[in-house]
Amino acid sequence: MIDSTRINLIPSRPGCYLFKDAAGKVLYVGKAQSLRNRVRSYFNPTGQGIRTQAMMAKAADVDTIVTDSEMEALILESNLIKQYRPKYNVRLRDDKRFPYICVSVREPFPRVFRVRRTRKDGSRYFGPYANSGSLNETLRLLKKLFPYRSCDIDIPDETGSPGPVLPRPCLEYFIKRCTAPCVRFIDRSEYNETISQVLLFLEGKHDQVLSMLKHKMRDYAREMNFEGAAQVRDQIQAVERVVERQKISSPGTAEYDIVGVALGDRDASAQVFRVRGGGIVERERFALDNLAGLSAEEVLSAFLRQFYERATYVPRRILLPVRLPDAGLLSEWLSSLRQGPVSIDVPQRGQKHKLVQMVSGNAEEALSRTHQEWLADRHKTSGALTDLQEALGLAAPPARIECFDISTIQGSATVASMVVFQNGKSKPGEYRRFKIQHRHDGPDDFAAMQEVIRRRFRRAGLPEDEGTGWARIPDLVIIDGGKGQLNAALEALSPLGIESLQIASLAKRQEDVFLPGRSDPVILPRDSEALYLIQRIRDEAHRFAVTYHRQVRSKRAVFSQLDEIRGIGPVKRRALIRTFGSVRGIRAASVDELAAVPGINPDMAETLKQHLAE
Repeated sequence: MIDSTRINLIPSRPGCYLFKDAAGKVLYVGKAQSLRNRVRSYFNPTGQGIRTQAMMAKAADVDTIVTDSEMEALILESNLIKQYRPKYNVRLRDDKRFPYICVSVREPFPRVFRVRRTRKDGSRYFGPYANSGSLNETLRLLKKLFPYRSCDIDIPDETGSPGPVLPRPCLEYFIKRCTAPCVRFIDRSEYNETISQVLLFLEGKHDQVLSMLKHKMRDYAREMNFEGAAQVRDQIQAVERVVERQKISSPGTAEYDIVGVALGDRDASAQVFRVRGGGIVERERFALDNLAGLSAEEVLSAFLRQFYERATYVPRRILLPVRLPDAGLLSEWLSSLRQGPVSIDVPQRGQKHKLVQMVSGNAEEALSRTHQEWLADRHKTSGALTDLQEALGLAAPPARIECFDISTIQGSATVASMVVFQNGKSKPGEYRRFKIQHRHDGPDDFAAMQEVIRRRFRRAGLPEDEGTGWARIPDLVIIDGGKGQLNAALEALSPLGIESLQIASLAKRQEDVFLPGRSDPVILPRDSEALYLIQRIRDEAHRFAVTYHRQVRSKRAVFSQLDEIRGIGPVKRRALIRTFGSVRGIRAASVDELAAVPGINPDMAETLKQHLAE
């Protein structure tokens, strides 16, 4: 343990601090505007997350390095994290091996190829790419669009060696994938026009590429070189098809990056969409780990620092889904990298807001796929089930697990979900949704949980339900919540006479597992596969409940606006929604269009239009 009296000796100046264990290994590196205040906060037990508690339990010493400014501290922090790779710092998974595309513009006949690190050799670099697959796909696309050489032979300038390097061209020349500079079928200036087009394409300047190609096609036609003009025409059409697929609804020559992040309990997924000239020219997915207990703002800030430190280009603008406490400092740092102003914005409405939501949704989907891939790994899930059996004292590994969650906002439109996992794999066909029927004065999650458990298990074992999921008794029931939710579920089960049911609850804040009849929770190791499994199951139940809750609220919002209109009953309401799709569509319709809906007369259409306008 660190002697807390040492804190008074730490200067109140900007700098970095390093927590170390008893062996001197760096556990965590952080930056601060006031080192003393920041380090002191770690010794306040209230409000500490799981990750901080685990780190402080191992910390035996803390070192500090004073800097002249917080900006210097940020740069130093990045270098120290790369040097020590501390266990408790957020990190990009496999961040040392991110590949780049290199264009060797210093060579007489430049090449385009992949590299693992950038060098100060005058070449142009693009990246980093999240994985080799996305980089290889980009290289394949470039090779289809532009006939540059893919060989690595040394081709000197014509002035030094005017003769051909090889006696004949390779196959790529005959399939029109290369212009054969090795046999001098093309001179250096014309070949470098192709490389200029490659560079512009990688920079997202597609309009300039098309302009250059169209100019070249006209020159060929003017010279009566119709075969050359036809080849360039085909190239133009190929580029246009690619550009059309990349186009989004974004004005003019917009240039910005959109960054989204989705958090799990122990990992996260970050997405970067690069928008250049109104189109998405690249999208990359990155995995992050070592972030238990951190907020989305903290994870996003750590990702931005690690990503743009390695990026070969920083745009003028970066769009984020949430505001960052250190956005001003990050903007200053990014401006120094770009050598020009960089703004960090959080759009609240309009097209850019929709794009940020789209990128964040992609991050959520990527994180979900990662979790599902983990659950699909039979070896990991079987080991997790065995660990769960031992931790909870079950007679056998739980083959069938059911998890229940409640979703509500201030007691409104309360719903519940039930998800089923068989041998560690989800069975969506047996998921169930519940709309809470009993009305309460204000939110009452305990009563809602009791209702769901009664409705689920009163059908267990009934002859008429035999052969269905309702009839089966699960090997383990997981309740999302703490002791209160567990006791509510047990009260609901008591009159049903189901005594063999194994039940547990998972509290969100500390991820404690509560069991019936035990006052103290079961603490699963933070790196255990058993905890990871039940977190995945709980998260799936939460996702399913929240999705249903949104549907119910959306439907209620639509119907509540139409219910207020005299003369609009269920039949006419359904006809309106079927015709116009939503209340917004109804509001946008003209009086004549409304009157054309079966059951809606002109007077009712006037009333409807006036009411929705108000």
